[in-house]
Amino acid sequence: MDSKREKDNETECAKITTVLLKSRTGEFDLESIMFLKLRNLGIYDLGCIGDCINLERLDLSGNNITNLGPLSPLRRLLVLNLSANRISNLEPLSSCEGLLSLNVAGNVILSVDNLHALKSLKKLESIRLKDNTYNYTNPVCKNLSYRTLILENFPNMKVLDAGMYKNGQLPELPETKPWVDDGFWEIKRSNNAIVDEAYKQFSDVLHECRLLNSRAAHVISQNEQTISFKNQPKQYAV
Repeated sequence: MDSKREKDNETECAKITTVLLKSRTGEFDLESIMFLKLRNLGIYDLGCIGDCINLERLDLSGNNITNLGPLSPLRRLLVLNLSANRISNLEPLSSCEGLLSLNVAGNVILSVDNLHALKSLKKLESIRLKDNTYNYTNPVCKNLSYRTLILENFPNMKVLDAGMYKNGQLPELPETKPWVDDGFWEIKRSNNAIVDEAYKQFSDVLHECRLLNSRAAHVISQNEQTISFKNQPKQYAV
């Protein structure tokens, strides 16, 4: 019985469905989903993922994905993790114009030519094809000059395989600066003359308020006496 239930769960997760997305995120409307993590679920069909048009961060690592077509409507996507899948064609990502960071380590990308589809992504500044921590790589990484070729094709690249680059070179680290300016934590004391003037103005306003309160109390007392006198029953002499 348990084996059957596990098999059914695997079948449900093999394809991304509306039910799966809502259950994972708690969102009723797919357009409200901005962050999505679907790791190691055996997914091979991206299904309706394209309906999450406001998605900004997506983690699909550790699945069996080959076709990225359903990702093409995700124009607001910023960060995409596709590591440990079976991807060779990145063409559908060319319409993800907001993409900043892409992780495709552990796939079957054969050559730098397979990355040319990403050249239209002007904001893309980080690509990972190799991850030594998890022993993920791609066939293209066997080419000893693949880093140089990628940097030539992507002049705006800042991070490649977790290494920082600038115009094909390791940038010099800037001299460290204090987190805050000197005197940031010191209490700023106001000028005494300004404080005295403000206190005087406040005292004057407070005095006027007390006078108005006294006058109002006197008027109210007079009105109450007048009303009380009018409400007294009339007395006649016999």
